[in-house]
Amino acid sequence: MCELGSRIFLDPVDYLSPTMVRDNIMGIAIPPESGGHDEWGFRNRKVPASSDIVALGDSHTYGNGAKMNESWPHVLGSLTRESVYNLGLGGYGPNQYYYLLNNKAIGLKPRIILCGIYLGDDFDNAFEITYGLDHWKYLRGIVLNDNSTLWDIWEKQSNHVSWNKQIRNWLSKHSIIYRVLVHGLFDKFKGEMQIKAASGTKNTSTLLIKEKNIQEAFLPKSVLKGLNQENQNVREGMRITLHLIQEMNMLCKRQNIRFVVAIIPTKESSFSEYLENNYEIPLGEFNEKVIENERIAKKKMLSYLRNSNIEYIDLLPIMQRSIKRDKIYLNSAVDMHPNKNGYRVMAEEIARYITKNELQN
Repeated sequence: MCELGSRIFLDPVDYLSPTMVRDNIMGIAIPPESGGHDEWGFRNRKVPASSDIVALGDSHTYGNGAKMNESWPHVLGSLTRESVYNLGLGGYGPNQYYYLLNNKAIGLKPRIILCGIYLGDDFDNAFEITYGLDHWKYLRGIVLNDNSTLWDIWEKQSNHVSWNKQIRNWLSKHSIIYRVLVHGLFDKFKGEMQIKAASGTKNTSTLLIKEKNIQEAFLPKSVLKGLNQENQNVREGMRITLHLIQEMNMLCKRQNIRFVVAIIPTKESSFSEYLENNYEIPLGEFNEKVIENERIAKKKMLSYLRNSNIEYIDLLPIMQRSIKRDKIYLNSAVDMHPNKNGYRVMAEEIARYITKNELQN
């Protein structure tokens, strides 16, 4: 009875884990209507015949850590009073954005297509998918010393899953009550405990400033892997990313669609004021490297976008200002995504950009 009642008041897409299936082009996909997703396997009420705006992106566009109506594409729709269709999914990168723009987004006849580029791992994702899946081999520009890539970043199904893990997986896919209890009510408490415990771990950096009400965790070693400008694979992934952005822009021009890149910063860069030159906190040198490499990568990217006359929105300044007023990231030591406040900040900035530029034109 509780489960049936929960389905009346709660949206399954906010709680149930969808099934994931392998895809030779995108790596992975969600089957139609799995876990409350729409007929295309994305986080929307339904697939419309048309949409004013279409959003492409990864988990930051999907809205990890927030409800569907709290993701930035959904909030953008509320702010602009226009229809916005969300084609974001966790783990996707520039290759998937290009494929979905060409095969899904354009068919919705939008006025604007927004492409969320997350600087933390989109370059790395572009490299891994290009060199890991044969569909994308035409984009390859270097010869690898070996053929091993880590394109399959999603959790693999093991043949030796324990019986209790199997039960938890089943409940995650079928029970809203289970998800509310395990992943909802205890999240805040769990997050606070994780951050306090993380101070002594080798992979997590913690920033605790009581007078500013800052209690945050970071995973700079992991983020640096996707940003390190000294790494050939990252540079190659950036080349592929910029090439695909240019291709997307050209496709949109031919259809008289505005193409806009939304540049999403890492959490480390959002907190750079407190992390730079702060070597007293755990992994302080890695935070510094993330921020430094992100600046270099973004400078290259902005130069390319300007020279190619591609519209873009830099979301870093608004995120940096907003952390001084509110908590905009999840209270977790294992998840670096924004919370609902952070997604709203992003949506408001994108809405301002769209309104301002359309008034000027």
